[in-house]
Parts: sequence; structure tokens; C-alpha cells
Amino acid sequence: MKCMEKIRNILHSRRAKLEISAALGLLLAVFLADFGQFAQACDTVRQDTLRLHILANSDTQEDQELKLAVRDTILRTAGSLFAEKTTKQQAMREAQAQMPQLRAAAQRTVQQMGYDYPVTVRLENQYFRTREYEGFTLPAGRYDALRVEIGAHEGHNWFCVLFPPMCVPAAGGQQGMDAYTQKQRETVTGRYTVKFAAAELISYLRESLSGQRAFYENDEPFTGGSTEQSGGEAHTTGKARCKAD
Repeated sequence: MKCMEKIRNILHSRRAKLEISAALGLLLAVFLADFGQFAQACDTVRQDTLRLHILANSDTQEDQELKLAVRDTILRTAGSLFAEKTTKQQAMREAQAQMPQLRAAAQRTVQQMGYDYPVTVRLENQYFRTREYEGFTLPAGRYDALRVEIGAHEGHNWFCVLFPPMCVPAAGGQQGMDAYTQKQRETVTGRYTVKFAAAELISYLRESLSGQRAFYENDEPFTGGSTEQSGGEAHTTGKARCKAD
């Protein structure tokens, strides 16, 4: 009798373990399937987004103020260029065509504020960390970006989104998301903290293995010391500036 009870207990124990293992396996399968859909949606967001990236000459208060003045000029100019575009391809063609105009506008602002820094404007495909803006989050990964470099471009930088036009005055905020699909809007406006972190880890590992080691701009991965900024003032350092007489 005791022997039968022992056998029964063993069977029950094994059955419990199997049931637990099966439940955990099912949960893992559901999570992986859900994350796979999320990762796929993140890929489409990256493909359909054109970002704006402005790099200050240095971290002095004056150079940071100049960066923000250049930002305002670029956004005012870009408002009439990108607000009416309906696809990323149209936005890219417009950015390519209007780079001389954008550079000239930024250079005028620099000179009007009394500096002689050169301004460079170009299109690049570059890596960005996960970045939370007001009302939406962009996953980490490679994006096409309009890059504006002021002088030595060694200071804190500022960036946002030109297309969909969520930065430009003519179509800012949620209204600018109309060019995204419903799934893309759900992805960037959702509160997927763990998923965004997992997506960033995967994209970081993929980028590392690609051999492109310098894919962060003035930043260190996975630390609180990011020098990227999506707005606001940066702290002042002792770097020299080159203000014109």
C-alpha cells in the first residue's frame, strides 16, 4: 500500500512538473510571438521615419543657445517643405533637393548671432538609441536622418522627427503621425518599456556584430550619461568657443 502511494506521489509530482513546464512553454511562445510582431512593427517605423539631428559646436552655454537658434530656423524652413509630404520617399527627395536652402538658412542664423562656425548639412543613415518624446517613443536602430553640424559639432545634440512631420510647426505632435499606419501609431504611442528595452538590446548587438563600432554619436550605450538631447538646455562646460568679432 505504501509502495502504491509512493508511485502515485511520483506520478503526481512528474505530472505537476510537466504541467508547469507546458504552461511556461506556452507563455514563452506567446511572448515570443507577440515580441516578434512588435519587432516587425519597429522595423517599419525605422523605414518610414526621417529624423532631424543637430549637433552643437560645443557644450558652452553660448554654443548651446546657438544650436537651439539653428534648430528653430531649420524647423521654420522645414515646416513648409515637409508638412505636405505623404511618404518617406517624398520627404527624402525633398530633403536632398533642399539641403542647400537649409544649410544657407542655418548659416545665416550662425552669422547673425555673431559666430563664424561653418555649417554642414547632409543625409545619413545612422544609429539612434530608444528615445521618448512627448507623446511617442521611437525604438532604437538605424534611421535616415538630416544631419546638421555646427562648427566642430562636439557638443550636446538635439533631434526630433521631420517625417512624419512631428517636429515641424505646420504639423507637430500627434497630427503629424497621419503618415504612419495604425500599427505603427500603436507601436510608437504604446508604453512597451520592456519591449523597447529588448528591441534596443537586439539592435545594439546586431550593430556591434556588423563591425561598425562608432555608431553612437557623442554617447555611450546603456548608461545614464547620454549626450543626446531631444530639447531643452544642455549643461555648460569649459570648452572654448569661436565667436566672431
